[in-house]
Amino acid sequence: MMLTRKNNYGYDLFDEIFKDPFFASPSSQRDSSLMKTDIREKDNYYILDIELPGFNKEDVRAELKDGYLTITAERIDKPEDQEMKGKYLRRERFIGTCKRSFFVGEDLRQEDIRATFRDGVLMLAVPKEAPKKEDVKPVYIPIE
Repeated sequence: MMLTRKNNYGYDLFDEIFKDPFFASPSSQRDSSLMKTDIREKDNYYILDIELPGFNKEDVRAELKDGYLTITAERIDKPEDQEMKGKYLRRERFIGTCKRSFFVGEDLRQEDIRATFRDGVLMLAVPKEAPKKEDVKPVYIPIE
C-alpha cells in the first residue's frame, strides 16, 4: 500500500484502502465520478451542486423517498441519431443511466426541496430542518 500526502495535514491512508474495488460496487464508483457534488451550507439550507455535463434538464430526475433524495440522469443513444452520426471508432462520452442518493431525513417533503438546472449543474436547496407542522386544532363534532 502506498501512502500519499494529502494537503499538509497528514496521510491519506484510509482513502487508499477504500479505493480497493472490494469496498465499492463498480456502478457506485462510476456514478459518483459522473455526478461530482459540492455540498455547502447557506442560511437554513444545504445547497447541493451536482455536475451533470452533457445532460439536458429533461434527462434529470430528483425524487424523495423514505428520507433519501435520489438523483437520476439518463442519456440514451437513439438509433436514428446513430445513422446521422456514422460509425464510432472510439467512444468516451457516457451513454446510459447514473444515479446517486443522499440521506436528507424522513421528515422532509418533496415540496420542501427547490431545484434548478443550469449549464450542466443541478442545484438543490434542501432545508436543514423540516418545516414545523402547524398545530391543527381538533374539530369536534357537535353533540345535540
